[in-house]
Amino acid sequence: MKKIDVKNLSKKQKKQLNTWLRAVIQLLYFLFLPSAFTAAFGGVKYMFTQIGVEAKIELTSFVAVLLVLCAYTIVFGRFFCGFACAFGSLGDALHAIYLKICKKLKKKPVSLKKEWEQWLILLKYVLLAGIVLACFFGVYGNARGTSPWDVFSMIHAGNFRLSAYKIGIAVLILLMIGMAFIERFFCRFFCPMGAIFSLLPILPFFSLERKRESCIKGCSKCTRSCPAKIELREAKTSIVQGECFQCQKCIDGCPKGNVTCGVGILKGNEIGFTVFKAVLLLCLFMWLGI
Repeated sequence: MKKIDVKNLSKKQKKQLNTWLRAVIQLLYFLFLPSAFTAAFGGVKYMFTQIGVEAKIELTSFVAVLLVLCAYTIVFGRFFCGFACAFGSLGDALHAIYLKICKKLKKKPVSLKKEWEQWLILLKYVLLAGIVLACFFGVYGNARGTSPWDVFSMIHAGNFRLSAYKIGIAVLILLMIGMAFIERFFCRFFCPMGAIFSLLPILPFFSLERKRESCIKGCSKCTRSCPAKIELREAKTSIVQGECFQCQKCIDGCPKGNVTCGVGILKGNEIGFTVFKAVLLLCLFMWLGI
């Protein structure tokens, strides 16, 4: 892979380049592939519905999307969450607008207490378990009209026949309010697919890492820049945080440029690798017929 020369760019310019690249990828996926989230989660619901009725699980299009996306996540981490999920991109856009308003009004953005975050993170696992059990016992259909992502998908597709989705509309509005005030609100606390991804055994090879001994003493800018407020993986360790969205904002925040990919040939070329992962994911989705 050809190395992108960013040596002559200032830290501010590098951050702007990363920000624009992330925004462009998110926008393209949001406009042209918004159904990936619902397709993958459709596979989860189908599998547990089939298990509940003791029926054979076939390799449907939904199951194929789920399996491929899980395999991709195991190799590259939650890149889908950080760059390709329409819900995540919507949340980033709403939060960016909120931050601009705060800056203009010279107001400090609201934040959650760390103690609250630790408990709220568990909600997505509770929600996932509830949906799985509802599918298993064959009662998920009774909840029709309550799904915020179904409402979002219908609106995105230009279908505004939402009279039967009043609860789903209300939930979506509440989630959007949360997304605006708290970065990655839905992804961190309510996303059932995020719960699945966070439980996967993510390989460390392509994950971001830092050399702690090279950091400025007392600096925690990478953690403060992270939407999930997690610690970066230390160099030469195999532990990868399942809550990491691979958004790469830790790269933007590091004052010493100490955050890099673990693979030597990719160090300093994280931008090119980001484009590669986005294109590879696009090719996989096209192959799956999304």
